[in-house]
Amino acid sequence: MIITRTPLRISFAGGGTDLPSYYRQYGGGAVTSAAIDKFVHVLVNDKFDRSIRVAYSRTENVETLEGLQHELVREAMRITGVTHGLEVHTIADIPGEGTGLGSSSTLTVGLLNALYAHRGTLKDPAELAREACQIEIDILHGTVGKQDQYIAAFGGVQYFEFRADETVRSTPIPLAPAELDALSSHLSLYYTGITRSASGILKSQDARTGDNREALGRMRELAAETRDALVRHDWAGLGRLLDDGWRLKRSLSNAISNPQIDEIYGKAKAAGAYGGKITGAGGGGFLLVAHPPERSTQIASALSPMTRLPVRIHPEGSRILFVGR
Repeated sequence: MIITRTPLRISFAGGGTDLPSYYRQYGGGAVTSAAIDKFVHVLVNDKFDRSIRVAYSRTENVETLEGLQHELVREAMRITGVTHGLEVHTIADIPGEGTGLGSSSTLTVGLLNALYAHRGTLKDPAELAREACQIEIDILHGTVGKQDQYIAAFGGVQYFEFRADETVRSTPIPLAPAELDALSSHLSLYYTGITRSASGILKSQDARTGDNREALGRMRELAAETRDALVRHDWAGLGRLLDDGWRLKRSLSNAISNPQIDEIYGKAKAAGAYGGKITGAGGGGFLLVAHPPERSTQIASALSPMTRLPVRIHPEGSRILFVGR
């Protein structure tokens, strides 16, 4: 039996420039993001026969790999060469649909890590991230970027550069444990209660990459500026950069925000938030808010009855937690 734990993420700046339609044509993309202490766990175990059982929000029992409807599990099994006689369970701390926390890519990275470990093979974070991108972008032809796979694999707080030749450079942002705690105390997530299809929003955005080139170029710059603010421990500056990025992001597609989200965001700022953004593709899921720690109660009151989820930055990427019989 193998159990892996892989973190979900929050993206601070640069989202959208990690889409192939942008970084391949316009000089590369850049994203600053962080892993958080909410996880997807994957358990794999041998079965006594050659069939496959996969348990997630539903349960599949199939005789062959081709019969699996869960595309990510199917293709992760195929790419790792584990094609039969296996039981797979996936457990997420936060429901995966429409949250904007990168759950699909987190699952893919965790699956690959578990399946390779099941075969007795260890893969480094860059390999796990690259193969997760291969599954989601090249094999399944999803309209997705690369940041989620890489932060799930590496963990911590990272500045990623996505180059036109498909290479990726990861730069860990040097924050000591006390500084990570300070950053965490300045961040909160609020669940909007709005679910949406990230793929639909990203397809709309992807189709307008050329039209949005100038805004996306500025968003790429904001990723570097956000990295620098984090290095300086300028948490108020981080919040202002989030605010700048949110205004740019809203211009990319009509589906990214709506009057309800705009009202929620306005209430957060009126209650003392430095800035924030809707996580992931937009349109719903979680609102990330940067704020002085002493304003967290007032902001929570202003956004009631929305559920507040305190954010803790997690220093580790995908990890094998257990190997046993």
